Amino acid sequence: MSPALAERAAAEAEERAATNRLGMWTFLATEVMFFGGMFLAYGIYRSAYPAAFAAGGRVMELGWGTANTAVLLVSSFFMALGDRAARAGDRKALRLCLILVALLGVAFLAIKGHEYAAKIGEGLIPGRAFRHPGPPQLPLFMTLYFAMTGLHALHMIFGVGAVGWLLWRNSPRRGQAVPVEPVAIVGLYWHFVDCIWIFLYPLFYLVGR
Repeated sequence: MSPALAERAAAEAEERAATNRLGMWTFLATEVMFFGGMFLAYGIYRSAYPAAFAAGGRVMELGWGTANTAVLLVSSFFMALGDRAARAGDRKALRLCLILVALLGVAFLAIKGHEYAAKIGEGLIPGRAFRHPGPPQLPLFMTLYFAMTGLHALHMIFGVGAVGWLLWRNSPRRGQAVPVEPVAIVGLYWHFVDCIWIFLYPLFYLVGR
């Protein structure tokens, strides 16, 4: 390939990468607005019913919430290492990091599933089955808990799927170059989902303590 063609191909690749990054940032901006509406609703109802929200915080299992926070922080660390490995062209290190990120994501979902099962067993699921004693507005707190953490868990499922796709893309059997830009884009999404949890954790697990 002539130098002119190589330069043109590199410019086109950089343009595609910039377009992809812009698309991801635009998507994340819409997600921020969506979650922002839910955070606003939480703030309004918490101001209106502080005693009920304090009681709701006390029925949350702080240990599991803290464990999930640690899991996501460690997963973000390995995602950052994976991005660094991709830029260095280290396929083996990238694959190891992605495997660890996926396993930590699954661990987060498993813990969250355990929490949901426990809350349902305690009669804390909103609706006719709600039977837990406490302030009359406690079901409102639990509704927000299931809605906001459930939406976050759905994003985590998509994130684990995206990491699995990266592992497939990074397979040496495919004979392709290390997927630098896809790793960066998926990393942006993963860090965003982790940041949302950093806000959810104090709102539901530390309130009232």
